[in-house]
Amino acid sequence: MCEHPTIEDIREARQRLMPHVRHTPLLRAEKLDGAAGCQLYLKPEMLQITGAFKIRGALNKVLSLPREAIENGIIATSSGNHAQGLSYAAKMLGVKVILVLPANSPKIKIENTKALGAEVVLFDGDTAARWAKVYEIAEGKKYAVVHGFEDPLVMAGQGTIGCEILDDLDDVDTVIVPMGGGGLISGIATAIKETKPSVRVIGAEPALTPKYFHSRKNKERTSLPLKDTIADGLRISVPGRNPYPIIEKYVDEIVLVEDEFIVAGMRSLARDAKLIAEPAASIGVGALLAGSIDVRSDEKVCAVLSGGNWDLPALAEIYAAAG
Repeated sequence: MCEHPTIEDIREARQRLMPHVRHTPLLRAEKLDGAAGCQLYLKPEMLQITGAFKIRGALNKVLSLPREAIENGIIATSSGNHAQGLSYAAKMLGVKVILVLPANSPKIKIENTKALGAEVVLFDGDTAARWAKVYEIAEGKKYAVVHGFEDPLVMAGQGTIGCEILDDLDDVDTVIVPMGGGGLISGIATAIKETKPSVRVIGAEPALTPKYFHSRKNKERTSLPLKDTIADGLRISVPGRNPYPIIEKYVDEIVLVEDEFIVAGMRSLARDAKLIAEPAASIGVGALLAGSIDVRSDEKVCAVLSGGNWDLPALAEIYAAAG
């Protein structure tokens, strides 16, 4: 398989995942139409068994590997959602899993990962430093490494979301996808553009970590200093090597969203759609609330809500501050 998943790879992933992964519903969010400026639909991946989309890619990768490749165990690093998806996959197959998580990961992501039987290593360092730690451990123990956004089989698993959106709303005009490492939007954009090229695909990135936005501007992968954003799941300083060319090929526009609008998106989703979305998942709705995306009132727009794993006290604080 090449480094860039094809529509055939994504369709194969869909068949592979069908017995294990939920086809999440496409929810019409009429109450948000006025503030969003369009006919809004929501793809709630927080309804997956692990509370996030990451189970799709992790499971597709692990199910694709020969048993001997994973018999010693599997390992990765993650901000938390890939960790839970990979832990679920490992538990299903009865193999050991080790996750290197940021020391400041939300408590719920750490606890959920451990609850699935994973060995958790908390590590204080940026994404590159954590991956260096992963490969150091993997080499000594002969563990299989499953990258959360560089691996084409992981991207293909995430791309199944794009297929489901087109199945449920074949006349969708625009799809908005959160951008972290780039694996999610790479898979979804491939699925959509190779099936229905007229659909607009927009990436939403935190204004505090605008790596893909600046990479497009500079016409090359550009690393930026890591800054804190409330959207911890999108807090990455360098664009993915494999996702980058896919994004340049298929993603029509990349918009930046300030943290205040990400928080506004969280509140709107809770109040008007009755969905608990973590900050990273709320960025697409935040982009619409900020007016960062040009839309028409009759335009059918789907915002991908990537997950709902965040500490309840932190959520309560955000909701309470809404007044």
